[in-house]
Amino acid sequence: MNHTQLIRSMKLIFTLLFTVCTLVTSHAQRINILLSGIVIDSVSQKPLPGATVQLNFGQLENKTSETGFYKFVVPAGEEISFTVKFVGYRTFRRTLSLENDTELNITLNEVSNELEEVIVSTKSSGNNISRPILGVSSLNIKTLKKLPTALGEVDILRGLQMLPGVSSVGEAANGVNIRGGTTDQNLMLLDGAPIFNPTHMFGLFSAFPSEAVSGFDLYKGNVPARFGGRAAAVLEVTMKQPSLDKFSMEGGISIVSNRLKMDIPLIENKLGIMISGRGAFNSFLLPLVSQQFDNIRANFGDAASKLFWRINNKNTFSASAYYSKDFFQTELLGTIADINATSTQFDYQTINFSGQWFRAINNNVNLQTSFATSDYVPRLVLPELNTGNKVSISSGVDFRQIKSNLNILKENQKIEMGADVTYYTINPGELNPGLSQSVTPVVLSKEKGLELGIFIENEADINDKLTVSGGIRYSHFLNLGPADVRIYDSPIRDELGLVDTVSFSNNQVVANYGGFEPRFGLRYSLTPRSSIKFGYNLMRQYIQVVSNTTTPIPTARWKTSDRYIKPQVSSLITAGYFQQLPGNIYEYSVEAYYRSTKNIIDYRPGADFLLQQFPESELLQGLNRSYGLELMASKKKGEVTGWVNYTYSRSLNQINEGNSLQQQVNFGNFYAANYDRPHTFNSSVVINQGKYHDFSFNFTYSTGRPFTTPQGAILFQDQVFPFYDVRNNARLPDYHRLDFAWNIYNPSMKDRRFKGNWTFTIYNIYGRKNAYSIFLRTEGTKVTANRLTIFGAPMPSLSYNFTFD
Repeated sequence: MNHTQLIRSMKLIFTLLFTVCTLVTSHAQRINILLSGIVIDSVSQKPLPGATVQLNFGQLENKTSETGFYKFVVPAGEEISFTVKFVGYRTFRRTLSLENDTELNITLNEVSNELEEVIVSTKSSGNNISRPILGVSSLNIKTLKKLPTALGEVDILRGLQMLPGVSSVGEAANGVNIRGGTTDQNLMLLDGAPIFNPTHMFGLFSAFPSEAVSGFDLYKGNVPARFGGRAAAVLEVTMKQPSLDKFSMEGGISIVSNRLKMDIPLIENKLGIMISGRGAFNSFLLPLVSQQFDNIRANFGDAASKLFWRINNKNTFSASAYYSKDFFQTELLGTIADINATSTQFDYQTINFSGQWFRAINNNVNLQTSFATSDYVPRLVLPELNTGNKVSISSGVDFRQIKSNLNILKENQKIEMGADVTYYTINPGELNPGLSQSVTPVVLSKEKGLELGIFIENEADINDKLTVSGGIRYSHFLNLGPADVRIYDSPIRDELGLVDTVSFSNNQVVANYGGFEPRFGLRYSLTPRSSIKFGYNLMRQYIQVVSNTTTPIPTARWKTSDRYIKPQVSSLITAGYFQQLPGNIYEYSVEAYYRSTKNIIDYRPGADFLLQQFPESELLQGLNRSYGLELMASKKKGEVTGWVNYTYSRSLNQINEGNSLQQQVNFGNFYAANYDRPHTFNSSVVINQGKYHDFSFNFTYSTGRPFTTPQGAILFQDQVFPFYDVRNNARLPDYHRLDFAWNIYNPSMKDRRFKGNWTFTIYNIYGRKNAYSIFLRTEGTKVTANRLTIFGAPMPSLSYNFTFD
C-alpha cells in the first residue's frame, strides 16, 4: 500500500467513525415518551373497542383494545397531529406537543345524539319513511345559512334549487319551476298569506327575510287538501315565534343588505313580538360584480313582524305582517306604449297581514281559524326624454281570505276538515301620463273573483306496515262583474270575428268553474327503515300570470279565469322508494312522477298584453305533459353533512285549439317548455371543522334551457329581419357552477350574550360564463347573435352575522 492509498483509507475510516458517533450522539439526545389512554362513549362512559387512533394523518395508526386502550411511543417536544375515529361518532382532532409521558383519555360523541345539521326530509326524524306523503322537502334554516350564496345573501329560493325537481330558467329568474310547473303555478305562503312576487332585484334574491323565518316545507308531490288555488306545488314558509321570556337580537351586514331581528317580550310568558328588517342600498357596487350591471340602479327593503299572545292554556292568537319594497332601474330596450323614455324603472311593493286563532277543545281536538290579506302593486315608471315627466303603468292583485280547520287526533288516525273563502280583485293595468299632454290615460276594468273551498282529509294507520292518507277538496270559482265580454263568431277571437259585446253589472256572475280535487297517499313499510309510496292529487288554478317572456317580469299581469280563459287542471301521479340507515345518519330516495295539466296558457306570435283590455285575443290554451325521475342521497349528521341528487325531467307543451295556424303553436305538435331542462345534478357538502370554522361547497349542473332561434332572414328595404318558424327549437349551452363558503367562529364568545361570526363566500369559483339568454341584434343588413351572462366571473363576498340574547 503506497502513501496515497494509506491517506485515502484513513480518510474513509475517519468519515465512518464520525458518522457513527454522530448517529449515536443524536440517538442519545432524542427522548421518546409514552402517549396512552382509553376511548369511551360520551353518554354510557363505556369503552369503544376498535376505534382508530392516528398520528400525523396516518403515519402511525392503532386500534383500541377491548377495553378501549391505545398507546404510542412518540418523540418528546415534537408537534404531532392526533386523530380518533369511530363509525357513528364525531371525529376527535387535536394537535399535541408533549414533554413527558401522557395519559390522554378521549370521549367521543355519537352523531345520532347530536342536533341534525342537515334536514332534507319531513319535519321530524323518520317521517320521510313512515308518512304516506310523497314529495315533501324541508331544509333547516341553520343549514341554509351555511351554504354558499350570491353576494352573501341567504336565499330560500336558491336553497330550494339545490333539491331535486326544483329549477329556474336562470340566475335572474323571477321564481322557481317545480316538477314541470310554471312559476305562477306555485302557491308561496308566508305565515298563510301569499307572496305574488317572491324575489328582490329582478329575481336575483329571495323576498323571504331569512332572519325572520323558522323553517319552510315544500309540497311538490302530495299536497294536503287544505291547500288549493295552484296547479303545481306549495311552499309554506313559517316565521319565528317571538320569545315570551327574554329579549334577543340577531342580524348581519353584507355587501348586499343589512339585517336585524329582535324578540321583545311584552308580558312575560304571555305576550311577545318579533320584529325583523332588511335593507339594501348598495347598488353602486353592482358594476363591480358584472358589466351587465353598469347602468343598473337597484335597492330593496323588507320588514316582517309577528305577535304571539298566549291567552290561556287552551287559546292562543298570533298576527303577522310583512312589507316589501323594490326599485330597479335599467336602460330602456326600445319604446314602451310609444313613450320615448330615458330609462325603465320597476317599482313594486307587497303588503301582507295574517292572523290565526288556535283553540284546543280537548287533548285530541283543536280548531284553527285564520285570515290573510295580500296587496301586491307593481309599477313601471318611464321618465320621458327632455321633459323629465314620469309616465307610469301600474297593476295589482288584492287578495282576501278567511279559513277554518278542525283537527281530530285519534289513536291511529288524524282527521283534518275545513273550509275557506277567497276574494280576488285584480287591476289589469292603468296608464298615468303624469303631466304629459301627448300620452292618453288608460284605465282597464278590474277583474273580480270569488273562490270557495271545502275539504276533508284522513291519515290512518291500517296496520304496522300500511298507512293511507285520503282527502278530497271541492273548489268553486265565480268570475264577477262588472265586465264587458266580447262575443265572437270565430274561434280565433280576433277583431274580424267580433259580433257583439255583453255588459255585466257589479257582482253579477260572468263565468263559473269548479270540481272535486282528490288527494291520495299510500305508504307500505318493507322494513322498519325502508318503505315504498304511491300518491295522486288533482289541483285547480283559477288565476294565472299572463306573460310572453321566459320568466315573468315583476310587472307581469295576473289574470282571472273568465268566459274564454279556463282554469288550469293538473293531475299528478307519484311513486317512490325510501331507505334510511341505522342512526338516522344516511337516507336515500328514488321518486318518479308524471303530471298532466290541461288549459295551460301560451301566447300567439307577436302577442302584446300591455294595457290589453281583452287578452283572450292574444292567448291560447293547451296541454302540458311533465315527467321525471329524482334520485337523492343525504348524510344528515356528523362531521361531513350534505346531499347529492340527480333529476331527469321533461316538460312539453302542446297548443292546438283548432286547424288554423293562428290557433296553434309549432303546428300543434309538442314542444319543450321554456324551463325544460332534462338533466340536473346538485351537490351540497358542509364540512364541520370543530369550534372555529366550517366549510361548504355547492356544485350544480343542468342542461341548457330552450330558446327560439330564427330559421332564416328576410331582406326588406335594405334591412334584414329574422324569420321565426317554430318556438323553442334550440338550447342554451349547459349550465354549471361551483360555490364555496367559509364560516369563521370565535369559541371564546360561546358563553357571552353577544356572539358574532364571519362568512366568506365565493359564488361561481371558476368563473363560468353561463348564458342567461341569447338575443339577436339587427343593424342594417347584418344580424348578430349576442349572449347575455349575469354572473360571468367569481363573486367573492364577506358578511358579518351576530346574535345577542
